[in-house]
Amino acid sequence: MRFASFEELLRHYANLTPQAPALRFEAHGALQTRTYADFFADVCARAAALKKESFTCLAVLCDGSFACVTEIFAAVMAEKQVVLLNEDCTAEQLSAADADALWGDTELKEELSPALTKGVENGKGKLLFFTSGTTAKNKAVVLTEQSLCSSAFNGGALLPLESDDVLLCMLPLDHVFGFVCGLLWGLSCGACVALGRGPRHYFDDCAVFRPTALAAVPLLLGFLLQKNLLGDTLRLVLIGAGDCPNTIPALLKAKGIRVSFGYGLTETSSGVALSLGDDPYAMTVCPDDEITLGADGEILIKTDTCMMQGYYKDKTATDAVLQNGVLHTGDLGAFDEHGLLHIRGRKKEILVLRDGTKIFLPEYEAALQPLLPGRDFAVTEQGGAPVLVIFGEESERETITRALEVHMRTLPRGQQLKTVQFVNTPLPRTATGKIKRWSIQQKEETT
Repeated sequence: MRFASFEELLRHYANLTPQAPALRFEAHGALQTRTYADFFADVCARAAALKKESFTCLAVLCDGSFACVTEIFAAVMAEKQVVLLNEDCTAEQLSAADADALWGDTELKEELSPALTKGVENGKGKLLFFTSGTTAKNKAVVLTEQSLCSSAFNGGALLPLESDDVLLCMLPLDHVFGFVCGLLWGLSCGACVALGRGPRHYFDDCAVFRPTALAAVPLLLGFLLQKNLLGDTLRLVLIGAGDCPNTIPALLKAKGIRVSFGYGLTETSSGVALSLGDDPYAMTVCPDDEITLGADGEILIKTDTCMMQGYYKDKTATDAVLQNGVLHTGDLGAFDEHGLLHIRGRKKEILVLRDGTKIFLPEYEAALQPLLPGRDFAVTEQGGAPVLVIFGEESERETITRALEVHMRTLPRGQQLKTVQFVNTPLPRTATGKIKRWSIQQKEETT
């Protein structure tokens, strides 16, 4: 069912299935459950209190707790603008979003409070998510409760959950994939959402909450599979927010678990296509979305219900990607003979060499992975040639070079690594584990 607001969603199930479990979570050392009726009452009571507050834009330092979820829904119902951030957020992000109030960890609030601003004039229904910042500096994307509810509807229309399903939310809520597919997907279907307890409990959350469905990023899934932590109740896994090696869906299918891949962006309120068949990489376009391809294979998206309102207070950046209602994603794709979408990569992750040869960097890195097992590295560009940036010591140069030399000889000279650069800190990554390639490139250019 499609909902226009969080209040409409919660009210619907509070009336239809009042005693059905909405959220399951740990509090004060014990597992607790709030029914849809109870949760709706909690949110309404908190919203009434927030309406009396003079602030206009609330920044929520998301910790994934029940109190956090309640605060987000209540603040939206109280007609506040809401900015979703994580514990690694910066004062710059806070001020850029015009937040004049903070919710979350006490110490973080004290540290960040000097960055609070005067607030906004009209933030009703708006939620701001920052892009993950893989190939460019992250930007605040203006979404609405209606666009987020519509995105959850689209996902549920193709991949419905039942009222007796338990969706485990292990993803950060400040990431749109986590918020929509880890939380709203379950609630919009009237299922129970179990709120994961953070990275420290990755080892036992599945055993404790016994989920039937899980939305996860490839990095997290790889860990859960390696440690055999998924449990015997899981029947469906939705994978998104990153490139995924073939081994992961194969291992999931071997356990009898259905696998679906999702493709989407912060700018489209999360997913616009999902895989439904045996091939997890062949995706059906969601009901509200229209996808076409540019002459160079760029994925172009039109969606009246799920599209962002724009980048917050940045018309130039908005106009650069959103033209006549069509989002130019920067992603490359292709349709197969059945009309199913296949993702090919990012335009900005293609390195064009001096001779015009193109290297798709994620594919290039994948070939190096077996040669550098367990190492934290990325390939970037310097002077029109590929450069390896790796977390390690200069004393390892000979060892690294020797490990790569046989593979390098199989490549044309222009595609061989120009040099190896060592860094003394782990490479910057997004909350979902993707390399922030733009950040690495920027550091290289300033050294």
